[in-house]
Parts: sequence; structure tokens; C-alpha cells
Amino acid sequence: MALRFTLRQLEYFVAVGDAGSIAAAAQQIHVSSPSISTAIAQLEASFSVALFVRQHAQGLSLTPGGRRFYAAARAVLESAGALHDVANDISEQVRGPIAVGALVTVAAFVLPALRHGFEQAHPEVALRQREAHQEDLIAMLRRAEVDIAITYDLDIPADIAFEPLLELPPRAVFSPAHPLAGRGSVTLEQLAGEKLVLLDLPLSREYFLALFEAAGLRPLIAERTPHLAMLRSMVANGFGYGLLNLASTNAFAADGKPLSYVPIRGKLRPLKLGLATMRADRKARILEAFEEHCRERLTAASAPGLSLS
Repeated sequence: MALRFTLRQLEYFVAVGDAGSIAAAAQQIHVSSPSISTAIAQLEASFSVALFVRQHAQGLSLTPGGRRFYAAARAVLESAGALHDVANDISEQVRGPIAVGALVTVAAFVLPALRHGFEQAHPEVALRQREAHQEDLIAMLRRAEVDIAITYDLDIPADIAFEPLLELPPRAVFSPAHPLAGRGSVTLEQLAGEKLVLLDLPLSREYFLALFEAAGLRPLIAERTPHLAMLRSMVANGFGYGLLNLASTNAFAADGKPLSYVPIRGKLRPLKLGLATMRADRKARILEAFEEHCRERLTAASAPGLSLS
């Protein structure tokens, strides 16, 4: 019997089911909205089922039948993806799709260079990238929306395997005009009396505040922002100092003003940057190849986009 659907149609349908709207799905999988709309309409016509309830303000939600169809479609796509693993094992080549997630504060520093190098080494790979917060990355791994995530060792659940690659201690970042800028190091006691621009992200926020709490101190929070680029610009313009574990090789804020990174003395918990995957007895060859690629490029001696000294 001839199939009444294509894998691409199923891929677009699942993307909309995950994203909740055609526009969001189009942005995530880099396909035009009309192409996705057409694919869904063709699926609904072929199977004579309504897959989504169209809500003008809230986007799309799966119908009860659509939820069953979604689960079956994901299973079909996962089975189809297994064919790439078989082919890779037979040919001993690395090819096929891989979805890579990265923590929002980390992605811009390391992911483009990692992706470029991996695709150069393996031209038959189709890599798709996603950036998200930690909790969303974990959810994406569990839903198989990403195969691997580049992130920190923050609240990693038991069903997720985490391989640390880099140890990144916290640093203070200042405007060069700040009285503490340019020093060889500073202490939490010195920082506690200064205005802090806090990176106000889930888990990151708690991590930085816990550093002071463990020392019996309370920081003077003057400003909060969930955006790393905004934090750097606010610090560069004198609104206070910042706390970061990532020091960019580009020591300038988005508006071109300079920044000064200073180590913090004391026994402070570093963050570990590494690779998160679902625990499994066997990994696809393409996933193993990407892990090895990251191990070779994210080292204490060198990491793309990062200043480790």
C-alpha cells in the first residue's frame, strides 16, 4: 500500500506540536511558514483527521486525536532516524541529522565554532541547533527534541548523563573606571559593598547568590537582567559590577565600551561546562562523533570564544 505521508510532513507536524504555533516552528527548524501549513493541511486531508485546534490568540493546540497522531509521528521519525545509525555503522561514516542544544548564556560563545568545525569534518551531517534555558534543555532532551546539550552542571537530574569538559570559576567583571578594576584579584567581602548587576536567570541567579550566602554575606543588588549582553553593557557603562563564569575573548560590551575581568579569591564553587545526554546503553555514531569533537575543542588549554587565563 502506498504511503499517504512523507517523513518531512511528519517532521513539520511534530515541530508545530512542540512549538505551539506555525511561526515558532518555522523559526526553530528554518522552514517557511507556508511550507509547514501546507504539510499539515496535506496530513489532515490524507488521514481525514483534524490535528490541531486553531486558536487565533493562543496559536495551535493538538486535538485529542492529534495528540495520539503526534506520539505515533514521533515514533516513526525516531525509527527513521535509526536507519542513519545502521548506515553509519555499516559504512563507518558519520552522517545524518543531529540536534544540538546549548544554554543561552553559553551558546553564542562556543556553539557556532563547534558546529562549523563539525560540519567541515563531516559534510554529510545535518546539524540543527537550539538555544534555551537549563530547564528547557532538560525537557528537550527528554522529548528527544535535541540529542545533546552543551550546558553547566546545574540541577542535572538522574536520568540525564553529564560529562564535564571545562571548569569555570566565577569572575567579577567591571568597567575599567571601577575602583576594583585592574586588580590581580578581589574577594567576596570587597564585592559585597559594591553595586551588583545580577544575571537574573533561573539557576544562574541562585548560583551567584549562593556564593555570598556561603560566606555569610549579602550582595548589594542594584540592577537585574536576564540578558548577558545587557549585563555586559550595563557594567561597561558604570551601573555596577557583574558576576560571570564565562570570560569572552572579546573584552568589549555590545556598545563597544571595554570590560575588565578579575578573578575572585577564595574557595568558590566553579561551574562545569560539559555535555548532557539521555542515559542510554548505546549511542548513535553521529552523537559519539560530536561528543569527541567537543572533547577535543573544549579543553582547559583552549576553547572557542573563551578566555581561560
